[in-house]
Amino acid sequence: MNRIDSLFQNKKAQILSVYFTAGYPELEDTMKIIETLDKSGADMIEIGMPFSDPVADGPVIQESSKIALGNGMNLDLLFKQIKTLRQKTQIPVILMGYINPVFRMGMEIFLNKCQHAGIDGLILPDLPAEEYEEHFKSLFEERGINNILLITPQTSDTRILEIDNLSRGFIYVVSNYATTGGQSDFSSNQLSYFRRIKNLNLKNPLMIGFGISDKKKFNTVCEYAAGGIVGTSFIQALNEQGKIEKKVGEFVQKFKEVL
Repeated sequence: MNRIDSLFQNKKAQILSVYFTAGYPELEDTMKIIETLDKSGADMIEIGMPFSDPVADGPVIQESSKIALGNGMNLDLLFKQIKTLRQKTQIPVILMGYINPVFRMGMEIFLNKCQHAGIDGLILPDLPAEEYEEHFKSLFEERGINNILLITPQTSDTRILEIDNLSRGFIYVVSNYATTGGQSDFSSNQLSYFRRIKNLNLKNPLMIGFGISDKKKFNTVCEYAAGGIVGTSFIQALNEQGKIEKKVGEFVQKFKEVL
């Protein structure tokens, strides 16, 4: 069974998924961060594939992508770094990024590399659902890789049901239509949106992302979804002084504390 599917089968709530950019802060930090996130209690990991024009990302993640590319990170190197992934951890791992680098490599070659490395899912926000269904769905399914689709507050109920039929693993619920990054709190409109999606009783679990920067916001989204996705605040934590292991461990524990 796909590790993402197994996770949601065995854990129904308070699922913490952590995003970081491959090759950041230092080029060789990728596996170290993965292993430490696993040991610290994260439930799932999203590895960002750095891209030169990450238009959906906020300034913190954009800067991490720019630095990672400057460090020398690219898709070929990322796959080399994670070739021993499944010898060291069984935590569900997702690659997230933009479609251009994938198309440059070739979708089938890319998916073969994902399968060989033990990647469980992909989030490619700028790959249209219709194009995925027509051209790539069978390639994903043959390799047991989940394609995770996104919805936003502007997505209609009809479209959400279509996405639910296509998506595998979970649905990524974007909390707002801005770029990634922190915010002071969720608005009443956002909470109504979360409630609307929850009440659709979709077949896929829901994970809410964008703007989840602390335990309070994480607890809030967990009232409406299986869990939350944390990215910007984790990148900020990696920017602080100290050893990677300590920074990662302390960050995850903040989300595990009981408020």
